[in-house]
Amino acid sequence: MSSPTDGRARLEDLPLRDDLRGLTPYGAPQAPLPVALNVNENTHPVPEEVADDILDSIALALREVNRYPDREFTALREGFADYLGHGLDRDQIWAANGSNEVLQHLLQAFGGPGRRAFGFGPTYSMYPLLTRATGAEYVAGVRDADYTVSADSASAQVADADPDVTFLCAPNNPTGTPMSLDVIDAVYEASRGIVIVDEAYQEFAPRDERSALTLLPGRERLVVSRTMSKAFAFAGARVGYLAADPGVIDALRLVRLPYHLSALTQAAATAALRHAPTMLSMVDEIVAQRDRISATLDALGYTPYESWTNFVLFSGVDDPAATWQGLYDRGVLIRDVGIAHSLRVTAGTADESTAFLEALASL
Repeated sequence: MSSPTDGRARLEDLPLRDDLRGLTPYGAPQAPLPVALNVNENTHPVPEEVADDILDSIALALREVNRYPDREFTALREGFADYLGHGLDRDQIWAANGSNEVLQHLLQAFGGPGRRAFGFGPTYSMYPLLTRATGAEYVAGVRDADYTVSADSASAQVADADPDVTFLCAPNNPTGTPMSLDVIDAVYEASRGIVIVDEAYQEFAPRDERSALTLLPGRERLVVSRTMSKAFAFAGARVGYLAADPGVIDALRLVRLPYHLSALTQAAATAALRHAPTMLSMVDEIVAQRDRISATLDALGYTPYESWTNFVLFSGVDDPAATWQGLYDRGVLIRDVGIAHSLRVTAGTADESTAFLEALASL
């Protein structure tokens, strides 16, 4: 075994798990550019009155920070149940440090070595990473050319793969594509395992569209995952949650770390939920900017895909790397998600959207 000259161990020389060798960590570019529209953040700041209440709640929690937090994060689960509605109660709610940890808990409980997870690609890149990191195999299904998937195709692919865990990103990241409830129901019927509907962007869907939460009654293997990162402008707080049968919640208690949600996180998230209408008031503005971006991209000769999220995937880009660099040089950061001749941009404020569109037009 060779030794490095700087005294640091090289990754390839460490006794790393064989299934982790050759993998690279997840991460999007983080650059101090004036307009950052690459990771689907809500670029609007938390309203001042909400921030003040959150700060007061954190200050109260600090007085007892020498004690362990509520292991069952009871008040927060009650807050999420109230926010989601649909007759849910706290026994059907789980939360963790971002929706990624929520998904990790699910894979630890229902995936793992010798088991298989499945998703329809292209989709959220953390699904295969989380699956492999927890020791399971990941199988990628396919979508149609417009990135949709039909009920017949979805159920046939799931039946063929026979997964222990199925990921349904609805609406889908990175394409923005909606997924109808009949597809979700067909996948559930075709599956013997856990079916996770990832609704991270559900708040940006049309208001009259039903959530997969309406499918939960009578489906004990169905899970609906959400996040506070997007619509609630809470990406830096790292809070994700899910709704499912109480039996699923019991399973997740077996794998979570003790006291995994800090008292400060619980206090901040519970306070933010008290102001849900205010926090969500910016969603309509973001949707308006999303639709404006789509319309302008179309006018510029690109092909924007239908999006029910806070971002737009557009194709018709001759050289995505050059276009990405050209925008970067003009102070605008968007995302190359690895789809041929395509790029993805987050819908920001009106000024940010204008900066992106003007920079793109100048190219």
